[in-house]
Amino acid sequence: MEKRKLGRTGHKSTLITLGGAIFIYPVDTQEENAFIRFALDHGVNHVDVAPTYGDAEARLGRWVKEYRRNLFLACKTDKRTKKEAAEKLHQSLLNLQTDYFDLYQLHALDDPKELEIALGENGAMRAVLEAKEQGLVKYIGITSHNPQTILKALEFFDFDTVLLPVNCVLHAHPEPCNDYEPVLALAERKDLGVIAMKSVAKGPWPSKEKTSNTWYRPFDTQGDVDEALWFTLSQSVTTATSSSDIRIARMMIDAAERYVPMKEKERQKLLLKASAHQPLFPSKS
Repeated sequence: MEKRKLGRTGHKSTLITLGGAIFIYPVDTQEENAFIRFALDHGVNHVDVAPTYGDAEARLGRWVKEYRRNLFLACKTDKRTKKEAAEKLHQSLLNLQTDYFDLYQLHALDDPKELEIALGENGAMRAVLEAKEQGLVKYIGITSHNPQTILKALEFFDFDTVLLPVNCVLHAHPEPCNDYEPVLALAERKDLGVIAMKSVAKGPWPSKEKTSNTWYRPFDTQGDVDEALWFTLSQSVTTATSSSDIRIARMMIDAAERYVPMKEKERQKLLLKASAHQPLFPSKS
């Protein structure tokens, strides 16, 4: 699988990042272990996890311990105060059986008011900076579904990475709150690593009935996953996080191993199809 430089971190991340969100949903342990082994044996070298992903950290711990030398380990906190964030960071280190994080991210900062708290005097950023001084964190990132919040955050702190939705359906329905292109342009100028999420999101579920272990409706055939992922990877992103559904995550790894940049004619054809779908953001609910 191709690797790309994760901005100024210098790490060469595989096109797919193993997303810890697969642990949110109940899955047979044998199937779960087979998938993780499959991903790691296929060379996936970037892992992204969070305390909010069920018991993902505890279940990933033994894998991190076994593969640690070959992994770029990214974790997150959705806590906004220094005290809470520090407690979560240290607990995550224990759960994941590691001495440090390659990347630690302020997680799900969609609300500008929460951003202000997190970057404030007693905010979560203070805990992360102290952890960096102690050698517990190498690089600092931010994750958000709202590109506008990321742009605002970058005015106040020089993050090393950004994680946000980069998706063909969003591109076909551009609005300020889902237009990721300004973030990609700024990241390129500042040499920030870009981690894409929701690359295979088709849109919100049309009803409460779901057929995949995802909170959004995904593209779920190999051909559609190929197109959606290749669209994302054909832009200035480093890596894309895998789906929380194991079946679709396997398809994404398959697609990444066969990745070829999307030609403009193919891109326009896909965007025309994508325009028929309702975008995940902004939410209409």
